[in-house]
Amino acid sequence: MKPEHDDEFADYMSARRSSLLRLAVLLCQDAHHADDLLQAAMTRTYVYWQKAEKADDTDAYVRAILIREFIRERQSGWARRVSLTDQPVERPAAAADHEGALDLRTAVAALPPRQRAVLVLRYYCDLNIDQSARALGCTPGTIKSQTAKALDTLRRVMGPDYGVT
Repeated sequence: MKPEHDDEFADYMSARRSSLLRLAVLLCQDAHHADDLLQAAMTRTYVYWQKAEKADDTDAYVRAILIREFIRERQSGWARRVSLTDQPVERPAAAADHEGALDLRTAVAALPPRQRAVLVLRYYCDLNIDQSARALGCTPGTIKSQTAKALDTLRRVMGPDYGVT
């Protein structure tokens, strides 16, 4: 890439890093893994930067790269095979009292990656069905069905009194 493209890429990533990291944390449910995911997405974005900056919506293009990288990583099984310590990961026991946001966060973390990505795009990024479909590279019907399945799972897990809409 030309030096001016490097500067444009660096400026863009500097301005968007915090919002992309928040999105990565929502997807991964782990700050350290989110950093790794963001780094991988930034690397892929750098490779395709000329295409990304010419897109109608550069933010949407970069968000799509991040989400696809998350899904690809989950499908490859890399996250399940790699262990950075010789000790098993300590996971907190599921709360039995169904207290608010922590329980919902746990339930969302248990969703399959594609369903979690759909919910994050639809309800956190506030994208409509067509925008979400473009970001994930699928049809609007897939977005609708994945959203319905994810919300149904959340309703079952959270119970009827929680009010998942």
